[in-house]
Amino acid sequence: MDLALNLAPVEPEQLAALAGLVRDGGAVVATTVWMPAPSDEARGVRGVDVFVRSDAAQLAELVARVDSGELQVDVAERVPLAQLAEVHARAGAGALPGKVVVLVGG
Repeated sequence: MDLALNLAPVEPEQLAALAGLVRDGGAVVATTVWMPAPSDEARGVRGVDVFVRSDAAQLAELVARVDSGELQVDVAERVPLAQLAEVHARAGAGALPGKVVVLVGG
C-alpha cells in the first residue's frame, strides 16, 4: 500500500511495524502525539505526524474574518469525492493550481 494512516493509540511495536507494510517511497501518518510516526529511510518511507488543536473560539474568529472579508481563501476548484485520488496524484506531482474543495454528496 502507499500509505498507512494510524488514528488510534496502539502499542509502540504495532506502530513501528506499519513502516514495513507500505511500499518503498510510501508514508506512515500518525496522530498519536506520544509516539512519532515510524519511517524507513533506506526504503524512502516517510513518517508524518499530524496534530490538530480543537479550539472553537479560534475557529469562530476565522469564520468571522472570512465573513467580514478580512481573510480570503482562494479556492481554485471544487471536485467531487470520486476524484479525490486524482487530486492527490496532482498534488504529488506539484500540479494543483491552489486550494481544492472536495464535495461530499449531493
